[in-house]
Amino acid sequence: MATETESHVFAPWLERWRLTPDGESFTTTFGSHLLPVRSDGAPAMLKIASSEEERAGARLMAWYGGEGAARVLAIEHEALLLERVIGPRSLTDMARGGEDDEATRVLCAAIGRLQAARAAPPPATLRPLPVWFAALGPGAKRHGGILVRSAEVAQALLASPRDERVLHGDAHHANVLDGGPRGWLAIDPKGLIGERGYDYANILCNPDIETAAAPGRLARQAEIIAKAAGLDRERLLRWVLAYAGLSAAWTLDGGGDASPALLIARIAAGELGLEIS
Repeated sequence: MATETESHVFAPWLERWRLTPDGESFTTTFGSHLLPVRSDGAPAMLKIASSEEERAGARLMAWYGGEGAARVLAIEHEALLLERVIGPRSLTDMARGGEDDEATRVLCAAIGRLQAARAAPPPATLRPLPVWFAALGPGAKRHGGILVRSAEVAQALLASPRDERVLHGDAHHANVLDGGPRGWLAIDPKGLIGERGYDYANILCNPDIETAAAPGRLARQAEIIAKAAGLDRERLLRWVLAYAGLSAAWTLDGGGDASPALLIARIAAGELGLEIS
């Protein structure tokens, strides 16, 4: 059941778009409010964004046009109405249950669909990767350790980008859902622009640290991604080191436990043969 605050947030859009609540509301890590609803009898999801980052992601969802992503049924100001993707399969369950290789290939195919060109120009709200990585350099100076190596690698990658595309920015096992006949469909993009290889790095940090840090897992999945996505394996590993460092810097700056991201950064550095302190 929605709280009083959430009910106030949802009410105008339920009326405006003639929606019927169809489940329990919940709040994302970033503070956005979501409510399962019915729209003309069909399952949908109403999302009320709490930040400009979330609103930018909604505009990118609209730009995808339902190709490789959940369809946008309506969008206005902070409100987004999406088709609700309710297929039974889960990439997280696959990765944890002996189908890790297949889950990785599914994610690669999904990212490839998202990165394909569209007729319409992309949203003006896309953030370039150098802007997205702004916290890593200062974080490395504050916290040291593997973050210094991550920052060096990120700086080199960002200075010489290859094959720049519109990027989802958060493509991982929980953000690509089973769309049944429509295939696997992405949700919750960040809305970035930059080298396409960046979008694949998060696969190697997910679906959880136990899976991601299992002996030999990162090396094996990096090989699968490189082959499936047509990427240079070493450069992909450099993006993993950069991404994990950025994630750790954000977490440390927020006072959280960055040990999972730091561990992945060290594993990636080890695969690259880089010395780490």
